Amino acid sequence: MDKSKIRKRILKLRKKKYFVKKFINFKIVSKILKLNKKNNGVIGAYYPYNYEIDIIEILEKLEKKKYKIALPKIKKNNQMDFYSWSFKEPLYINKYGIPEPVSKKKNYPNILFVPLVAFDNQNNRIGYGGGFYDRYINKINKKKNILTIGFAHSFQKVKKIKTNKYDIKLDLIITEKSN
Repeated sequence: MDKSKIRKRILKLRKKKYFVKKFINFKIVSKILKLNKKNNGVIGAYYPYNYEIDIIEILEKLEKKKYKIALPKIKKNNQMDFYSWSFKEPLYINKYGIPEPVSKKKNYPNILFVPLVAFDNQNNRIGYGGGFYDRYINKINKKKNILTIGFAHSFQKVKKIKTNKYDIKLDLIITEKSN
């Protein structure tokens, strides 16, 4: 099945099942943060949109533990960068309807939380098709190694995702069934 068919099917299913159960798996995230000793205290995250896994409670806990949070801003040519954000600061809605930070302070995370539409056993992911995260991960990996973590419901898993040279695997994908 091609990516666009998988994307359409999973997005429909995700919308239907979104309110079924609350997804919070802070214990796993906490373990990951402990393993990542070189962490500079900056977590690149996403603000949930279009029935994505709601990680707001996780981000609130991380901010209370003195981690800095950075959210993406969409740039020209399907590029994005991450900018500092705190729960005390406002967000604005970009042209895609996604909340973005007002801050002009660019931040380079060591850990990147990545939204996804579908994933497979090899940690390949399908996003919305714009390639924003693949390009960003490729760009930042040239400067430093980052830990990439996807968040999804287990029903978003598919048998196999056909990849191309631009697709970048995630290091880890966390679902409600992860422990």
